[in-house]
Amino acid sequence: MVSYGFHPDALIEYREATDYYVREASPAVAERFVATVESGIATLLAAPDRWRVVDTPGIRRYVVRRFPYLLYYCWDREQERVTVFAVMHSNREPGYWKGRIG
Repeated sequence: MVSYGFHPDALIEYREATDYYVREASPAVAERFVATVESGIATLLAAPDRWRVVDTPGIRRYVVRRFPYLLYYCWDREQERVTVFAVMHSNREPGYWKGRIG
């Protein structure tokens, strides 16, 4: 069974994005955002190597539906674990999260 986790900074991004939708839109929109991200993670866990590698070492990108966010993650086949390194708004500077990999 595939497990997953967030880099601590990615978890902060996720929380900040959710808080943004609560403040600027509504709690209902924030709930849809969370449900959409969680659905995306479930999709990743079902087939973690489905999305192509976009960066080294083995970083893949998943585009979140209906919201302008991307999940950058790594699939460790041996450990059967997905690690999410960024919950990135698509308008942010690309690659800002690369220092998290180590």
